Amino acid sequence: MNEDDSRDDSRGERSRATSDAEGTPPKDGKRQRPDGPGGGILMGRPFGVPVYVAPSWFLVAALITWVFGGQLNRVLPELGGLSYLVSLFFAVAFYASVLVHELAHTVAALRFKLPVRRIQLQFFGGVSEIEKESETPGREFILAFVGPLLSLVLAGVFYLGMQAVEPGTVPGVLLAGLMISNLIVAVFNLLPGLPLDGGRMLRAVVWKITGKPMSGTVAAAWVGRALAVAVLIGLPLLTHTGALGNPAQEIGGMETVTDALLAAILAAIIWTGAGNSLRMARLREHLPELQARTLTRRAVPVESDTPLSEALRRANEAGARALVVVDGQGNPTALVRETAIVGVPEHRRPWVAVSGLAQDLTDGMRVPADLAGEPLLETLRATPATEYLVVEDTGEIYGVLSAADVEKAFVAAMARPGG
Repeated sequence: MNEDDSRDDSRGERSRATSDAEGTPPKDGKRQRPDGPGGGILMGRPFGVPVYVAPSWFLVAALITWVFGGQLNRVLPELGGLSYLVSLFFAVAFYASVLVHELAHTVAALRFKLPVRRIQLQFFGGVSEIEKESETPGREFILAFVGPLLSLVLAGVFYLGMQAVEPGTVPGVLLAGLMISNLIVAVFNLLPGLPLDGGRMLRAVVWKITGKPMSGTVAAAWVGRALAVAVLIGLPLLTHTGALGNPAQEIGGMETVTDALLAAILAAIIWTGAGNSLRMARLREHLPELQARTLTRRAVPVESDTPLSEALRRANEAGARALVVVDGQGNPTALVRETAIVGVPEHRRPWVAVSGLAQDLTDGMRVPADLAGEPLLETLRATPATEYLVVEDTGEIYGVLSAADVEKAFVAAMARPGG
């Protein structure tokens, strides 16, 4: 299953606007962006994009090996224990097909100059974390469609391969399994509901008709929720009526529990992904409200040898909440970190110079006062820090922007209902 959430939605926007600002602050005061994939294993960097395999993949690989191995044993009993080795090969080959599906999204995104954070193979397929929104509905449609298209192409390739081998042999069974699995991946992802690729295609169509990306997201998200309910109720019924090509079964027994559990997991993933897509689209509507000028704290300039107690006295008199270290000519050189101030006991503050609590300014820590919305978040992500110097176009100091204040404003915008 493919959930290219990040292009709209759940993982990409969700994590990059909040998690990136929540990295662990080391001793130098800089917040570090999390690099790891949540315990995943780095498998390579095709097209410069890291590909991770999540721990949950090994659980699925074991499950596929067990189930497909049992079926293979019935079709080719002469294999014996080797059937499970062949089944493991099938599991790896199937996820290689999923990777091709995700690489199709990645290549299209890079073609449209959209940055891709990573690809992750996990429990129910793969995820391409594309970090920016498509600029037009046409690009959105193409970006979503290329994944299922590649899965259909792979199904066709495996079908042609079946014609070149003897049926009832190991290659024949493997190729048939890969053809059917890729066909299922393509058809499932073409279902018209978020977070599936078909949902993104529906979103693009509604966006094109209405001229409003939010309208497309709302429509595709609610269709996605309807799909989740349909999967929860319909999948077990289809299995037991034989509509999926399997022998009809009486309702009851362990297979019924397994089918119901699988349907519940799939439905939960679709429902959650649809909800995240809707939530992040609404958040994007409020992103322009995140303005550096309105979030900036008033600051007072102090020289590096100024005692902390004196610097705080001047700030209190001026009604300021931040300290900027300046040189003899009044040029800013560093920012006094709020967390460092809190860590100094009051009785020691007269003996501690502000220079010992300051973080040297870099170019990336200078933020234009008129920056707002997505460009503001992109600027802060480019140079993770706890505080930033906000300056006017003339270079004049406007104040200090705290990453904590941006986080709070972001969370407030996220909780606000959309228009």
